[in-house]
Amino acid sequence: MANNFADKLVKKIFGSSSDVFLKSVKATVADINAFEPKIQAMSDDELQAQTPKFKEMIASRLKGSEDIEERRKAEQDVLNEILPEAFATVREGSRRVTGMRHFDVQMIGGIALHQGRIAEMRTGEGKTLVATSPVYLNA
Repeated sequence: MANNFADKLVKKIFGSSSDVFLKSVKATVADINAFEPKIQAMSDDELQAQTPKFKEMIASRLKGSEDIEERRKAEQDVLNEILPEAFATVREGSRRVTGMRHFDVQMIGGIALHQGRIAEMRTGEGKTLVATSPVYLNA
């Protein structure tokens, strides 16, 4: 009984873990959206050139990282750094190829998957689109 009260009190003060996560990714989604006009203005060739650009950024940041833990940390740092632009790139590629644009809720789901979280989505919320952004980023 006391434990149940403590759990309720913590949730009331700090919010559920989902609430905390949503607050933490709000700025990242805003960053993704901020890249949209720039990326929409790109030609198809420029859009395709994003992938080698990201690969080069990752490779240059990982150069010289011998320690496996140091390398893993450096990789996560650079992936998190390029995430907004990479997700915006996937969003635009999807819009051009399939005519389907990722909504913000799908970007949030993609961030959750990238972070190794489980993202629950209901029927019709676009689970297939959700997976494309973290797959692209982590490929």
